[in-house]
Order: sequence, then C-alpha cells, then structure tokens
Amino acid sequence: MTTPTARVLAHLDDIRPWLEGLYRHLHAHPELSMAEHATAQRVVDEVRSLTGGEELEVLTGIGGPSVCAVVRNGEGPTVLLRADTDGLPVEEATGLDYASQVRATTTTGESVPVMHACGHDTHVATLLATLRLLLLERAAWSGTLVLVFQPAEEQFNGAESMVADGLTERLPRPDVALGQHVLTGAAGSVMVSPGPIMASCDDFRIVLHGMGAHGSSPHRGIDPVVMAASLVMRLQTVVSRQVSPQATAVVTVGRIQAGTKTNIIPDHAVLEGTVRTYDDEVAARCLQIIERTVRAEAEAWGAPEPQFETFDHLPVTDNTPEATARVRAALAVELGEDQVRDFEPEMGSEDFSELPNAWGAPYCYWGFGAFDAELWARSEAAGTEGQDFPSNHSPRFAPVLQPTLDTGVRAMVAAAMAWVGQG
Repeated sequence: MTTPTARVLAHLDDIRPWLEGLYRHLHAHPELSMAEHATAQRVVDEVRSLTGGEELEVLTGIGGPSVCAVVRNGEGPTVLLRADTDGLPVEEATGLDYASQVRATTTTGESVPVMHACGHDTHVATLLATLRLLLLERAAWSGTLVLVFQPAEEQFNGAESMVADGLTERLPRPDVALGQHVLTGAAGSVMVSPGPIMASCDDFRIVLHGMGAHGSSPHRGIDPVVMAASLVMRLQTVVSRQVSPQATAVVTVGRIQAGTKTNIIPDHAVLEGTVRTYDDEVAARCLQIIERTVRAEAEAWGAPEPQFETFDHLPVTDNTPEATARVRAALAVELGEDQVRDFEPEMGSEDFSELPNAWGAPYCYWGFGAFDAELWARSEAAGTEGQDFPSNHSPRFAPVLQPTLDTGVRAMVAAAMAWVGQG
C-alpha cells in the first residue's frame, strides 16, 4: 500500500533537475543578512509559478526581506516550515563551477565577498521543493502549511525582527514548527534529538578607556591595549574557575579593535565576545562575572570607568519531546532507522526557536548531512572528520549535491506529513 508521504515524494524524480538548478543559482547568488532582496524575489517568483498566484497567500517584508506563504488545504493541523536565507561575508574557496563571485557592501560601507558558507541555500531550495511536491498531491494531506523564508539568521535578528513586526498577528498560529539545517555529516543521514541541542547566545561589548600617549613614553599614558590583553586572559577563568564543572558554558572574545599607528598608545580599546550556555542562570552568572572583571581591570590600571553592554540574545534551541518523537519516527520510516542519528548538542546558536516561541508552540529542529557518505564513514572510523571535512562557515564548505538535496526534501516532507498526512 502506498502511503501519503510516498505519494507526495513520488514526484521527486520529476522535479530534481529544477531543484538542483535552483540550488546552484542560490549558491552562486548569496546575499548578506537583511539584504536578501533578490533571494526573496526568487522565492516569490517560484511560489507564484507553482500556484498561479491564486491558491495561496504570499506575504513579504515582515521584519525585513522575508517571504511567507500560507497554503490552506482543508481541515487539519497548522504546520510552520522554516528556511533561513542569508549568506556570510566569506570568500568562497570550493572550486565549484557554480561558486559565488559576489561582493557586497556592508552597512558600514565595507566591500566584502559573500558566500553561502552555512548552507542556507540548501534550506531555501529544499523548502521550495517541499512546497512544490505537496501542491502536486493535495489529496494526500489536509491542513494548513505556513512556510517562512526568514532573513538574517546569521545576524541573529531575523526571527526577532519578524516577531516584532507582527508575525503572530499576520500568520495562523502553528500547532507545530519544523526546521532543519545542513551540517557536517554523511549525506543521506539526519540528526535529531529531543531537548536542548543548541546553546543560547549573549554577545557583549566592552569599551576600555585609557589615556593616549607616545609609544616611546608609555608611562605618560594608560595603555588600553595591554589592559585589553590582560582582560582577555582573565576572562578565560570565568568558565574554568567560576562556573560549576557540571555546567556547560563558553566565553569567547572574538574581536579587539584599538589604535591607529604603531607608535601611538590609543585612548580606548573595544572588545566584543559571546557567552554560550544551555542555562539562563549560567548565562546571567557569566555576564555578571565578566562585567565585574571588566570594572576591576580598569580600576587596577587607574583607568576611567569602562563601558559594558550586551546585545544579540538568542534562546536555547530546546526541541519539544513529543514533537521530536513524531518527527524522528517519520524520518526513520522515510530514510531508514540506520540513517537517523542523535543530534549531539553543540554550542552554536540558532534563532529558529524565536518563531514558535512567539506563539508558545512546540517545535522540532534537526540536521541533515552534507558530505559523501563513503568518505565520511572512512574518516569517522579514523576519527579524522574534523580534519577531512570543512565545517559550516568555512570558505571550503561545499555540500555534495546529491543525496544532500533529496534528503533535505524527503526529511521536510516526511516531517510535515506526520501532522497533515491523510491516512
């Protein structure tokens, strides 16, 4: 007996050339966060070409260059499906014949290369393919689909901006939200687990004020560069000596900016960093310790009062157990139990959960593998995956075309059909 999911996916062979061509186009034309205008227009054009513009509602511009599509197909659950759309300021080094040659100007006026180094092009392509397949077999499912093509995940404010711009009033409330991300792993496999799988994020900015002087006369000033170097080393003890060993936390200073010339001691230094945890109390404690340490460092140098602020908060991605169990079962049926692996919790952060959290809806977020399965198995056996394969955000990140794209489509279709499938 043919299942409803199988009926929907029976058309995958037919649309594969379109899917692969769409992916290549998206990969070659990435856009920076909150500048995904051409990507959004391509999504709108694809959606309207599938429906003639009459069978579903298309909303654009919620909180930025976003696209939302609402498909109502009878009685049944409402399921939100999400893809993020932005690229990164990375110069591509994959050697692909469809590699990005794009450069763009940032909001600060800097010209930078742009690449889909995190695989968001696969997310857009596979979600559009999911919509196309579901529209071809409307008799196989019943309910409402809400597709969200969200900007600025890499900038941490895409989902937040959509929520602030009235997302929950303009879209139907979902009974469940589903999302996926291409990751380092064997193509054809998926990774899914209940509970916390990705950390919260709290970014911070520190301004240390010193007193400028000539580089040959450091005693006449207060050197914020040396102060910053000392502070960075002190912050390495926040987790190692001031947070319980049973807690999971990371404190990283990722940016230091100071000075204009070799022989000038500047009058200030700026440091920016991030705190990642799975526990709001641990995050709050880390930030409290960091601020205290910053003020103590400045006082030890006899420096003016420093500035400390936080920005870009992201919540823990905490998969709802019941929804995740249903998704995992559907993925196992579609892909095979041997292709469904546990999602090992990581300290990276994601803003997907801000969408279902705005409604208080359950959700499940999973990963799918990007690299040749045979080569991955060899590296996994040798324990050399980290050296053999580039990670997300690498200039060499290049998912194999297949079965990566097919797997992303099959996974999203199967997961959605676990709620709206007939029979």
